[in-house]
Amino acid sequence: MNGGRLQLASRSSAGKSNLAFALGCLPQDRKRDALVFYDFCRAVDDIADEPGRSPAEKHQLLELWKVALKGGDELPPPLSEMIARRNINSELLIQIVRGVEMDIEPLRFQTYEELRAYCWHVAGAVGLVSIEIFGCKCAASRIYAELLGYALQMTNILRDVSEDAADGRLYLPLEDLEKFGIREADLLRGLPGDKFRALMSFEAARARALFAQAHKALPPADADALRPAEIMRTIYEKILARMEADGFRVFEKRYRLSKAEKLWVLILFRFRPLSFATSRRVGIT
Repeated sequence: MNGGRLQLASRSSAGKSNLAFALGCLPQDRKRDALVFYDFCRAVDDIADEPGRSPAEKHQLLELWKVALKGGDELPPPLSEMIARRNINSELLIQIVRGVEMDIEPLRFQTYEELRAYCWHVAGAVGLVSIEIFGCKCAASRIYAELLGYALQMTNILRDVSEDAADGRLYLPLEDLEKFGIREADLLRGLPGDKFRALMSFEAARARALFAQAHKALPPADADALRPAEIMRTIYEKILARMEADGFRVFEKRYRLSKAEKLWVLILFRFRPLSFATSRRVGIT
């Protein structure tokens, strides 16, 4: 943000993300708009995460984004043009900003239902914007987008437990910690204990069920448009499976797919029929 004007994030980080691979199968104009949306999400997320600003300053800067989105004024031209071109409901973008605001102060969720409400803002709403950019026509794609958003966010939460704890953040429901006899203070100190694997397996089962529900909800008429989303589903399901197979050693390592693995997924989805690319015959379910 410079001179009071709202700015999108630098494009430099996009090329290293899983999203860059997922967007590789989009037509160039839709890929351009999807990256503009990514830059918006990154810009507001960076405000919440920036260590050099006080919570009050962060809230003030995010309020500027919400006001601009409500009025349509003072937005960066690439974003306002994308919103108009894809007929995006700006209220969804405002909901994303509100979700990011929740991260300014350390969060705690007592129940899974409270966590789901947070995930809707930072992932479900993101999915609903994305399907408009992708060119989806079926109303059922909205169900798919929300379910996949929850699944992706749950996987991120499980993968990032250690990093979040180091920042004083804990997204796992407190009722689940109590159920498995794990103390919040121990996780924040990086001491998960011998019951941690059972807790993570419990949460991973939720994520896996959400992935399955999303895939089942995918409307055939929008299958081509949803290829980027299905690529993300495949990548994150593989990350989830890798964590499960390795005993959720998230305090010791960060789980990711190699560039070669992600390229293989992209190739399968780009050059194969969707029904084949997601089948067990190619080993990427």
